[in-house]
Amino acid sequence: MQRSTNLDEVCYPFIHEISPLCDFEVITDELCGNIGAVASTLPAEMSDLRADLDTLQPLAFHLNGSIRGRLAVDEADLDWAKSRLARYRNEAAGRADGFVLPRGDVPVPFLNLARSGAKKAIRQMVRIEEAGIEVPEVLPRFCNILCNLFFAMILVINQRRGTTEVPFVSKSYGPRTRSD
Repeated sequence: MQRSTNLDEVCYPFIHEISPLCDFEVITDELCGNIGAVASTLPAEMSDLRADLDTLQPLAFHLNGSIRGRLAVDEADLDWAKSRLARYRNEAAGRADGFVLPRGDVPVPFLNLARSGAKKAIRQMVRIEEAGIEVPEVLPRFCNILCNLFFAMILVINQRRGTTEVPFVSKSYGPRTRSD
């Protein structure tokens, strides 16, 4: 497939690339959009979450270009994200002891999409390395923290709203019975 010479018909310069790198950039673009959706739909009384999302959204775009371009996520970013994770985990302590169904009113669905997007980015980095392209180790670490941070934020939002998580008990991974 060839790129059009008409720039109105080109959404991204690398969109026709065969490398898994473009897929990573598309995934992290979507991640950035979902973070923006969360931030724009948070009520005013959750300004602490909004401030953190305002910091996280540009970091998602820095993540986006950190393989093809210059590395733009560093240990200080991870330390900051881990500090926010600890803060939200502390606030929501005891809310979810296992798996829960991804539910809640807006913006929770967008946070669940962002959480899933962080996982997709990690999986795509595995493919990128498999293709022989070096992935700085800070990037998958950052995405893992993002995934956990988004989940902690979900728990905090639900707690502040008085919404109870619905536990999920897996038939696939739960305790085996005699009939198994």
